[in-house]
Amino acid sequence: MHASSAMREKYVIAGIGHTAFGKLPGRSTLSLNTEACRGALADAGIGKDAIDAVFVKVPTSAREFMYGQKLAEALGLRPRLGGAWDQGGAANVALIAHAIGAIETGQCDAALICYADTPRSGNRQVYARPRGDDAVYGWFSTAAGYAMILRRHMIEYGTRPEDLAAIAMASRRHGAANPNAQLRIPLSLDQYLASPQQLEPLRRDDCCLVSDGGAAIVVMRADQARSLGVPHPVPILGIGQGQTSGELATRSTLTTTEAVAASSRAFAMAGLAPKDIDVVQIYDCFTIAALMTLEDYGFCPKGQFGAWAAGGRLEIDGDLPMNTSGGLLSETGMPGLQLIIEGVRQMRGSANLQVADARNCLISNQGGTMHTHGTLILGNMHG
Repeated sequence: MHASSAMREKYVIAGIGHTAFGKLPGRSTLSLNTEACRGALADAGIGKDAIDAVFVKVPTSAREFMYGQKLAEALGLRPRLGGAWDQGGAANVALIAHAIGAIETGQCDAALICYADTPRSGNRQVYARPRGDDAVYGWFSTAAGYAMILRRHMIEYGTRPEDLAAIAMASRRHGAANPNAQLRIPLSLDQYLASPQQLEPLRRDDCCLVSDGGAAIVVMRADQARSLGVPHPVPILGIGQGQTSGELATRSTLTTTEAVAASSRAFAMAGLAPKDIDVVQIYDCFTIAALMTLEDYGFCPKGQFGAWAAGGRLEIDGDLPMNTSGGLLSETGMPGLQLIIEGVRQMRGSANLQVADARNCLISNQGGTMHTHGTLILGNMHG
């Protein structure tokens, strides 16, 4: 047996919690994290005395020194282990992997993993910052990098706006049915094509929301969850990561991502393949990111996404429902952890738009401009 396969179903997500999403003036990231963590503990049916590790993703728009320790104090905890981590939107999956490693080596027994940010009501300038020496040529904003990636994908594979629309329409349809979503407006193909250009060839509806909010989960061993009487633990089947340090201009390719490495590790650990996945929650900061992730995960061949996704394949009544609570394009742009929470709901059978008889859910997290990637595979809590 491969060493990683022995970890399959040994660990669970025991609890989930989140705040409202959208514009939340007057809230600090500490208060949002605290609210989400309280929700996750209540969902797990445990008190905070069961927690001895706190891992938090660094707030993107409001970085603070020793933020992990400040959060632990706000929670009224003195954990054995904790701190803040930054891999952009991939940090959430990375922190689950760190928590599992820490528990496996006896450093802690149960971990809170959380993230909160306030770019909507606070400072969103981090997303518009200049990008290195190339800023003198107009290289500003996160969108600029993804626009370049999309342009390259169009050149190499003939990708069309209609292909990207399939992703936007699925996320927006599902978000419109989610009472907690920030943007609850469905999107038609004609509306997508009429959407104004933000940074050519990216349209407005290719770009995710800017959102305030917080989210949290509890990770522990499956046997500990049983002994504590956790009511709805969801097993972790596989996890994988990948990253590159290269900036866009220095990369050998712009159309293959670290999703290849991350998913290969996750699938191997889970003993599964793309054909075994019933529902996906894919990081859709921009539609091209989701398109390339699905290609690199092996759901469809490179350059054939449009034909593969046709006919509503990614929608709730399709073959592979994606972002069933709305994703970053509709539920909240607060990156990553909400996708994991929706994956947990799907595996519990409690999602707002529930995929019938779903056994396995794959979740992607991504950071930077295709710099980091995390893949998580969850199993049905009923086995």
